[in-house]
Amino acid sequence: MYLATLPPVTTIRTCIERHGAPLLLLSTEVVRNQYRAFRAALPGVEPHYALKPLPHPAVVAALDQEQAWFDVCSNGEVDVVRQQSIAPGRIIHTHPIKRDSDIRYALDAGITTFVFDNPYELPKFIPYADRIQLLMRLSFRSPEAIVDLSYKFGVQPHEALDLLLKAQGMGLTVRGLAFHVGSQCSNAGKYLEAIGFCRRLFSLAALEGITLDTLDIGGGFPVPYTEPMLPIQDFCAPIRNELERTFPGVRLIAEPGRFISAPAMTLVSSVMGKSDRNGVRWYYLDEGLYGSYSGKLYDHCDYSVITLRELEGDESPRQRAVVAGPTCDSVDVVYEGIPLPDLAPGDCIISPMMGAYTAASATEFNFFPKTRIVVIEEELPQ
Repeated sequence: MYLATLPPVTTIRTCIERHGAPLLLLSTEVVRNQYRAFRAALPGVEPHYALKPLPHPAVVAALDQEQAWFDVCSNGEVDVVRQQSIAPGRIIHTHPIKRDSDIRYALDAGITTFVFDNPYELPKFIPYADRIQLLMRLSFRSPEAIVDLSYKFGVQPHEALDLLLKAQGMGLTVRGLAFHVGSQCSNAGKYLEAIGFCRRLFSLAALEGITLDTLDIGGGFPVPYTEPMLPIQDFCAPIRNELERTFPGVRLIAEPGRFISAPAMTLVSSVMGKSDRNGVRWYYLDEGLYGSYSGKLYDHCDYSVITLRELEGDESPRQRAVVAGPTCDSVDVVYEGIPLPDLAPGDCIISPMMGAYTAASATEFNFFPKTRIVVIEEELPQ
C-alpha cells in the first residue's frame, strides 16, 4: 500500500472536523515536488502538464509558479489556463480532432501550437496557416500500457511521411512529431522504439526539404498505486540517454499528467451504513464508482483503502468485506473481499493516490454531489 504522499493524520482530522466527509485533500506541495522530480529525471525536456487528469486551478497556479508548461485538449481546459493568466507561449493544444470553433477559441487565447494525425484535419488549419504551427502525432501501440492511447489517435508509422508531405503541400508549417505510448507504462521500451522511429522520420523529412525541430514524447509515466513502480529517475534514464544521443539541439516536450497529479490528492470518505448479506459484511460509503472512484471504471485503476482508525494505530481484527458506493445502482461496488476492521457509520476510509482521473471523471448520478476538493495549503497555511 503506497502511503508516502498521505497528509498527516492531524491534517486529515482537522479537515474532516471543518468540512465533514467525503473530501478530496489536494496538496500543491506534492504537485510541485512531482514536477521537480520529473524535470530532474528528464533535463532538457519541457514538461507540459496535461490538464486532463486533474484540471484544478490550484494545480495550474502551483505549476505556474514553477514556470511549467501546459497541455490542453478542450475549450474548457483553455479556460482554466487562461483564468490563471498562463502565458500562451507555454501552452500547446494536443487534441488531434478539432472543430473550427475549437481552433479559433485556442487562437483567441494566444495558443498557436496544434496537433493533427490524419489528412481530414489539415483543411481546417488552412485559414489560419500564417498563425499556427503543427505537430504530427504518430501511433505506437503498447500492450503493456494500462490505457492504450494509440488506439484512438495517431497516424500509422508507415503512413507518416506521406501525411507530412501532404501537410507541406497545403502550405502548413509542421514543426515536429508527437506520440503517446499509453498511460501508466511499466517500462520505457515503447518510448525507445518511438524515439528511434521519429529519428528516422526526421531524416526522411529532411531529404524532402522539411525541417523538423520539435519532438513531443507524450505522457504515460507511471506512479505506484497498489504496486511499486520504478522511481521516475530510473524509469526515465534510458529515455534520457536516447534523447541525448539522437535528438541534440531539438526542442523536446513531454506531457506528464498522472505523474504530477495522482500523488497530490487523497480521498476521505465515510461509512453511511452497513449490512450482512449472505454471510458477508457490506459497508456503504458516501463515495463510489460514480464519484471519485470513477477511475476504477474509466482509468482501469485500483486504489489502496485504509481506515483512518488504522492510520491512528488501531489494530482491531479484520474480516473480508464488500465496499459499495452510495448510489442506488448495483454496479456501484468499489471492492469485494477487502480486509477491514469492524466499522460503524461515520468511520472514515482513506485512499491515497487519488489525484488522477477521479474527480475529473466523477458524476452527480443519483444527485449525489461531486466530492469537494480542499487545498491543504490554503486550509492550513504554514
